[in-house]
Amino acid sequence: MRVVIALGGNAFNKPGEPLSQDTHLKNIEIAAGVIATIAKEGHQVVVTHGNGPQVGYLAELQREGGVFKLDALTAATQGILGYFLTLSIDKYLGWGMSAAVVTRVEVDCRFSEPTKPIGVVYGEEEVKKLAAAYGWRFRQDPRGGWRRVVPSPRPLKIIDVKVVKDLLESGYVVVAGGGGGIPLCNGVGVEGVVDKDLTSALLAVEIQADVFLILTDVDGVYLDYGRPTQRKLTRATVNELLRYLEEGQFPPGSMGPKVEAVVYYIQNTNGRAAIGALEEGYQVFTGAAGTQILRD
Repeated sequence: MRVVIALGGNAFNKPGEPLSQDTHLKNIEIAAGVIATIAKEGHQVVVTHGNGPQVGYLAELQREGGVFKLDALTAATQGILGYFLTLSIDKYLGWGMSAAVVTRVEVDCRFSEPTKPIGVVYGEEEVKKLAAAYGWRFRQDPRGGWRRVVPSPRPLKIIDVKVVKDLLESGYVVVAGGGGGIPLCNGVGVEGVVDKDLTSALLAVEIQADVFLILTDVDGVYLDYGRPTQRKLTRATVNELLRYLEEGQFPPGSMGPKVEAVVYYIQNTNGRAAIGALEEGYQVFTGAAGTQILRD
């Protein structure tokens, strides 16, 4: 089978951990083990990944008059995180068995309100200072604290999809679409960060993947998340998820784009999709864990 595995940015750096190379390499071993297990069964695997903490950190380094915009910083994170992933995957599969593609994405040129969280979590007082000094926008994080939010244009086309297909068919595990892809509008870089889940779903459709997995830091899709009444959905149909979306169960910047992504994928392929915890990644793949998405 052809499998697309979307990793959250926190697969590299968990909340509260120092943003360091050693931390990234330690954390990515878990993802690499899941990816390698699936690849060893003979499946073709494409790995996508988020870059929210990393691109936000690079942007913060430049806040006193930045040299590079967010499109270029996304390209930089694709290189860094792609390197970490291929390094770890090859330990399991053999050197040179994975490849990372700097991936460009054509996006909708109509910009929306900032919704994509990037960077680290701030306290309320620091947020007030940064907003006043740099005009940054912030939103409360469901896990606590505040994060900077930036525009997140919708992906329309994976420009480098042929490269991904060629590498897959040559036997490589392919890392692509990192950070949602480098956003281009009419061939010009965009000051924004594309949601990686939406890009991952688009890529899964364009390569006609048989399975689409979103592996994150929660073990599935929850209703009333963070409340005493929260409950996990072990299985859900597309229509159920669309109804919950309309009811506001899955806000932007958290589970919302993930749910939109799996719905889009199911509606446009004959494949299957699931959302679950990275640590249970193989079980999510087999259907024994996570939230399995069903056709209506």
